[in-house]
Amino acid sequence: MTSKKNNDQIVPEQKSEASETVKESSTDSSEKNSSENVVEPSSSETTEETKVDSTSTPKSQKPQDSEQIEKAEKQGKRGVKLGAIAIAISIIFSGGIAFQMQKQNSLQADQIAALQNQLKTTQSALTQELEKTKQETIQQASVTVEKSQVVLSQQQKSIESLQVAVADVKGRRPNDWLLAEADYLVKLAGRKLFLEHDAVSATKLMESADQRIAALNDPSLVTLRQSMANDITKLRTIPLIDRDGLVLRITSLQQQIDELPLANAILPDAQEEAKQAVSQDINDWQSNLMTSMKDFSENFITFRSREGNVIPLLSPEQHFYLRENIKGKLETAIRAVYKEQGDIYSTALATANEWSTAYLNQNDHAVIEFEKTLNQLSKQNISVKYPVKLESQKDLSNVIRERLRREVTTMTSEEK
Repeated sequence: MTSKKNNDQIVPEQKSEASETVKESSTDSSEKNSSENVVEPSSSETTEETKVDSTSTPKSQKPQDSEQIEKAEKQGKRGVKLGAIAIAISIIFSGGIAFQMQKQNSLQADQIAALQNQLKTTQSALTQELEKTKQETIQQASVTVEKSQVVLSQQQKSIESLQVAVADVKGRRPNDWLLAEADYLVKLAGRKLFLEHDAVSATKLMESADQRIAALNDPSLVTLRQSMANDITKLRTIPLIDRDGLVLRITSLQQQIDELPLANAILPDAQEEAKQAVSQDINDWQSNLMTSMKDFSENFITFRSREGNVIPLLSPEQHFYLRENIKGKLETAIRAVYKEQGDIYSTALATANEWSTAYLNQNDHAVIEFEKTLNQLSKQNISVKYPVKLESQKDLSNVIRERLRREVTTMTSEEK
């Protein structure tokens, strides 16, 4: 009785220990694999089976205790394996998730880097555009400032000129108009002299200006009148050249060239023949008859024999060129007269005279007069030395400027 009781007591204790080991293994596996749904049913099933076995086995079945313990151990090992499998699966799953996260992080990092590069590029472009706009704005502002300064300076000058004009009109005396007329006449005389080389007109203008200065009857203008007298004396000493008369004479010579005869060809000298006289002998009647007939025929036709080659001066085609070349030289002389180029003038006329002497008929009276006129014209002096400047022009301008400044100063002081 006691042995059975002891065995019965031992068997439940063993069963309870086996169930506790199974429970511990199942709890460990359930704690490690709480995230997996597959492991939890297996562990619960094993615990339920062990519980059923422990409750369903009667206390009298002693030989089956070892088998139940072995089953419990096998089921515990099975749970451990399933837990390890679950752990491996969770590790693989977590590794895949970590790989996906790392890949996604790398993609996000690349996108962030690209966005940063794009942001830097945009910032640099905006900076350059801003700098360019700034430079253009500064340049436009500087141009506008320069234009405004130019406009202001022009307006200031116009205001000053208007003030001077007002002062000139307000403070000018009637005699000052004579001074202004004299200044105009002196400037006009300078233009006539230096641009047109018209010394006669320049002298007349200077004399008219001197008369207006004299009409002022101002002792302070004695120095000015002295300089004007010096200019008038210089202008009167300039030799007068009748340029129009020279040009007309040369033009008339041009018109005569087409009518001048050319020289004949160069012929060899004829042999002199002794003139036969009629003899007094009757026996020479035949020779006397021939001599009489020759004398009679020479009154109508003369025959002369020359030995040598005939040398023509020019061909018919060259006659035209000769006359045109002479006309061209005369035209050059005409231009030299107006430009006062004495060397060119004399050289052109000398060349025309040489061609006339060589190729025109020297026995013709028109050719003789043509060459005579060319010689006379070539000796004409057409170069004139003009004064460099007029002394009175500067002095007169200084006088007008001083008087105008004095009047402007007086007017401004009165306004203050």
